[in-house]
Amino acid sequence: MKKMSILSAAVFGLLMSAPVAFADDITFAVVGPMTGQLATIGDQFKQGAQAAADAINAAGGVDGRQIKLSIQDDQCDPKQAVSVANRIVADGVKFIDGHACSGSSIPASAVYAEAGALMMSPASSNPVLTDAAAKAGWPTIMRLYTRDDAQGAFIGPWIAKKFAGKNVVVLHDKSAYGQGVADAVRATMNAGGLKEVYYDGINAGEKDYSALVTKLKDLKADVVYFGGYHPEAGLILRQSAEQNLKFQLIMPDSIASPEFWQVAGPAGEGTMFVFPSDPQAKPEAKAAVEKIKAGGFVPEGFTLFSYAVVQAFAEGVKRAGSDDPGKVAEALKNGTPISTVVGDVTFDEKGDLKNASYDINQWHDGKYAPIAQ
Repeated sequence: MKKMSILSAAVFGLLMSAPVAFADDITFAVVGPMTGQLATIGDQFKQGAQAAADAINAAGGVDGRQIKLSIQDDQCDPKQAVSVANRIVADGVKFIDGHACSGSSIPASAVYAEAGALMMSPASSNPVLTDAAAKAGWPTIMRLYTRDDAQGAFIGPWIAKKFAGKNVVVLHDKSAYGQGVADAVRATMNAGGLKEVYYDGINAGEKDYSALVTKLKDLKADVVYFGGYHPEAGLILRQSAEQNLKFQLIMPDSIASPEFWQVAGPAGEGTMFVFPSDPQAKPEAKAAVEKIKAGGFVPEGFTLFSYAVVQAFAEGVKRAGSDDPGKVAEALKNGTPISTVVGDVTFDEKGDLKNASYDINQWHDGKYAPIAQ
């Protein structure tokens, strides 16, 4: 009988400790273009999220729970994004680090909102993402990144002042991201007193932009602002160089990737682009940057923003004392700063970042760096 009592006590003790020692993992989905022309961005998402998960897990996890990642590929295609979103919620995943392209994030957000899942994009900048969510009463759609209108308010007036009297062309790739940011820049540039000589959309994915280059030559373009991605930007520059046309290309944040130079080559020299103030240079990012580089990856572009999303999710769960997405979103919007590798961040009621700041970067000899403004 005594032996039975000891055995029972041991079993009871084991059972009582099980919820702590063998707590369920918590899964975060990481969604972006893991394949296709924009796979560089997807890789940045994946590398950043994995590095954050590894660091948090090594420090004990999220209230004792280990973070597991579910990597999903939407190829920046709206239809595939919706399909992926439905699969994620069907699998019971409540937290989504993604998507990348605004054209994917916006339709996918409706799926997450209906399921009550918390989506936080580390890259999508079109204002519609959070504006529409706020209008619809969806509290779990957020972004840990900047908005097009904020980027436009930053660079548009600068272009108007810097290139006053020059022939400025505004182009976009007809995507939610590309046209959204081009329109925002155009509006603030116009308000600053500079009117473009030409405005149009191009067809993304084409290989021959010679007709556009001829048009730019006819317009005597001095400056081209292009809302789009690096494959098209690089080709336009190369084909312009082949026709001995040189202009100042200015882009949004999409070309913060070595693949831009791989496509453009020397024709990319001097290209400018806007990007949130360099997260790699922040002291909060030092350890993470060193760790990621030691693994053979340079944390450029959206890498550290994806890292920060995982940090925000972990902090939100801790603050809420729950993994209920609605409670986590509420805890993240309570005004208390959240410590991340991109600095302390706070969110407004729409789920947008407050107080974003920017750099103007310039490509030189295959690398880019901020310039004096």
